[in-house]
Amino acid sequence: MKYNEFKNYLNKSGLSINEFAYLIKANPKSITNLACKDKEYDVPKHLSVIATLMAEMSMHGIDFKGPLEELSIHHQKCRIKGKFGGDKQGVLEL
Repeated sequence: MKYNEFKNYLNKSGLSINEFAYLIKANPKSITNLACKDKEYDVPKHLSVIATLMAEMSMHGIDFKGPLEELSIHHQKCRIKGKFGGDKQGVLEL
């Protein structure tokens, strides 16, 4: 699914990018960064599935926001520039 199609599904579900990110406990910038990718780039499958299901539930009058807000998962942490792993590796002696 391309980013524009992804946004269309979010619109059908009545959500903005920020609202979607809040519900799935993600960083909104991580979602909007998907638009900056190559035009042939697909939105990750899990986000495509979530957006599609939210749109379908919304069209059938099923509340999806309440259950998602009650999930006990933590928000995605922002990465600190240049720090993606654990501690730096020490000098190896060979």
